[in-house]
Amino acid sequence: MERSVKVKFCGIKREEDIKKALELKVDYVGFILYPKSPRFVGWERLVGLLELAQGVKRVGVFVNPTFEEIEKAFELGIDLVQLHGEEDFEFAKRVGLERVIKAFRVKDQIHVEEAWKQAYAILLDTYSDKAYGGTGKSFDWSIAQALVEEGFKVFLSGGLNPKNVSLAVQQVKPYAVDVSSGIEKEPGVKDHKKMEEFIHAVENPCKD
Repeated sequence: MERSVKVKFCGIKREEDIKKALELKVDYVGFILYPKSPRFVGWERLVGLLELAQGVKRVGVFVNPTFEEIEKAFELGIDLVQLHGEEDFEFAKRVGLERVIKAFRVKDQIHVEEAWKQAYAILLDTYSDKAYGGTGKSFDWSIAQALVEEGFKVFLSGGLNPKNVSLAVQQVKPYAVDVSSGIEKEPGVKDHKKMEEFIHAVENPCKD
């Protein structure tokens, strides 16, 4: 079945979870390359996971990386980088805007510069003063909806799970939905039943 919205499973650390994601035909898989995250994947493990992840777009998630780290990820086979920190537009340009998903953390409102439409996409996640993403909490989706209507290519993230993603797709109509903690047993350990339920909910959005 052709999905109206793309799906990204993020924070993958285990081979069996990659295999399940591929079986479910997700569009993107994300690997956290931020050492302070409980879902952190080191370079060595990343190589093996990338080898398995064939036929899907592979995203390396960074927080305030060096340009050298980004280059290394591309050399290993990462297709896109998600910049989840305070990286500016000039840094993204140097990386190559067509390969950048720029994350913005939303509190109660947000302004995204028009120039970011040149990036591969923007990603909206819930703001936390304790962590860069992975909060498991959602934000006011009307903020995301407004950016979609302004013409931004939006990955909707933050607190999505099998129970609410159908409504999110219906309301926001994002380009893609991004989930990590909402399909987990614990950080970095995916729940295969929840993975299936999430995909089913995306493919069968509620009509209310």
